[in-house]
Amino acid sequence: MDLSRSAVLVLVVAVFRLCASAKDQLAVGEKLLAGQSLVSDGGAFALGYFSPDDAAGPARRYLGIWYNGIPGPRTVIWVANRDAPAAGAPTLALASDSRLVLSDADGLVLWNTTGVGSSSSQTAPAELGNDGNLLIQLLDGTVVWQSFDHPTDTFVPGMKMRLSYRTGKGDRIVSWRSPGDPAPGRFSYGLDPSTSQQLLMWNGTRPYWRTPIWRSYAVISMYVSAGTVIYTAIVRTDEEISMVITVSDGAAPTRCVVTSSGRFQLLSWNGTVSAWATLQSWPSSGCSTYSGCGAYGYCDVTAACRCLDGFEPASAAEWSAGRFEQGCRRKQALPPCGGIGIGFVAMPGMKVPDKFSIDSTNRSAGECAARCAATCSCVAYAYANVQSSSTDGQLIKCVVWAEELVDAQMMDARWGGETLYLRVPVAAASTVPVLALPNTGRNSSRRGVKTALPVLSSVLLLTCILFVWFWRFRAKGRKAESQYENTNTSSKIRADHNGDLEFPSIRFADIVAATDNFSKTLMVGRGGFGMVYKGTLDGGQVVAVKRLSKDSDQGAEEFKNEAILIAKLQHRNLVRLLGCCTEGAEKLLIYEYLPNKGLNAILFGTYNV
Repeated sequence: MDLSRSAVLVLVVAVFRLCASAKDQLAVGEKLLAGQSLVSDGGAFALGYFSPDDAAGPARRYLGIWYNGIPGPRTVIWVANRDAPAAGAPTLALASDSRLVLSDADGLVLWNTTGVGSSSSQTAPAELGNDGNLLIQLLDGTVVWQSFDHPTDTFVPGMKMRLSYRTGKGDRIVSWRSPGDPAPGRFSYGLDPSTSQQLLMWNGTRPYWRTPIWRSYAVISMYVSAGTVIYTAIVRTDEEISMVITVSDGAAPTRCVVTSSGRFQLLSWNGTVSAWATLQSWPSSGCSTYSGCGAYGYCDVTAACRCLDGFEPASAAEWSAGRFEQGCRRKQALPPCGGIGIGFVAMPGMKVPDKFSIDSTNRSAGECAARCAATCSCVAYAYANVQSSSTDGQLIKCVVWAEELVDAQMMDARWGGETLYLRVPVAAASTVPVLALPNTGRNSSRRGVKTALPVLSSVLLLTCILFVWFWRFRAKGRKAESQYENTNTSSKIRADHNGDLEFPSIRFADIVAATDNFSKTLMVGRGGFGMVYKGTLDGGQVVAVKRLSKDSDQGAEEFKNEAILIAKLQHRNLVRLLGCCTEGAEKLLIYEYLPNKGLNAILFGTYNV
């Protein structure tokens, strides 16, 4: 009898400890002790104490968040006390003023969050979300503090990397000092405060690597496999610009990290081999580091340094020895400003140089060339697709350079690039095509552009004719097919209705902005097909966004039937369809939002027409 009671007692204690260890919240006055942890509701992340694997000497303990359930060494995504490790047993507590406080064994405060001075009756428990975000909020939902606003070395889906237009200050992720030391290291990564059109990695205070400038589209997608899509979205408001990443439903854990050795890596968990797979790593070569080939040099697709067209190595001996710091010089000096013989040599597919300025007057290509030709300090220009704010839409702009051209790179064909037009003397580029402008004065510049544009227009017209002919030739004898399922679905919709169905389309970037990157706080329902979010479009219209799951076998068919039904019919009991989105693997329907008319019943129920 005693043995049975003892066994039951042990079982009860074990179950209690298991339930306690799996909790995702820390209430006011409650403490998280050494050996304890919080586990997010979905089990994806854990918050607790850890020591780096190669820590030497007395144990150094840190409060951190890591992937839960992934085998092998902990993959830590966030550290609280980077500069102040605990030598003994630490304690985390949620104070009555909404502050999280981390103390050592002697009660010394090692780290704490900001608070609002509210009483415990107004503070909700601190919660670890299944996205890896540690959140403190009031009972009314007001967010007091969240770990996503204070990143360390890792960027995960759902986080925002922000830059304020007004202050020029922004978020950065900062590397560990070494693989065994979470203290802030040398390398950091964030939005470029000088332009807000690109991302930079810094080595200390010096630029170390730079992304290409952003084009007008706000969403870039990377297809990892048939069922996984990784999106990078650029979201702009009147106050700030932010970058977010999101992944398709059911995708493997994905993260971006700045390593202590100076690499920005995009990684995805490969469950087959139980290891992190590196999808991308930048900089990819020595010459692709910032200004790796010096002024007027560029890194080509073979990771070798070259001089821009019209330039040559400043020191042939240094270049032969593999030292490129001195860069390149002009083969022939430019004629005096206002003289004759100025032209532009085109270099397509380039990551354009840094230190640019953008002409926001929306000039044409010819006007952009004429402006550079008429400006004595202009050394190059590009006619690039650049978006400057959420209200601009897709604007074509004139990008010009008035300083030394540094950090140019020839892009791989799959990543695109811009055409860079270099200001050169016509005689200095006899081996490459040059758009000649006989005189850089205003009138003669316009004459040069007028002479060149008809030729360019003729070439473009011929190219378009050939393209249309080729497309029509290919269209004969086969049905239109799509590389992606969403495009195929749209084709079926049109085919079923003999082309008489006009179907409004909404950009995925606008949906990302409207739903705050599909925030779980805006989710208003779910079903077997996917989830429904409340959102606000640019202009203030409130909508319901139905995001179809990529794991559902009925997704494409349901999308097709629902789009056909609602777009063709108007019924007093049927919610109005405003548009759809079929970008990449995404299939979304955008409805009017009816908070008082049974939205869930309409979106999740059946239609009786």
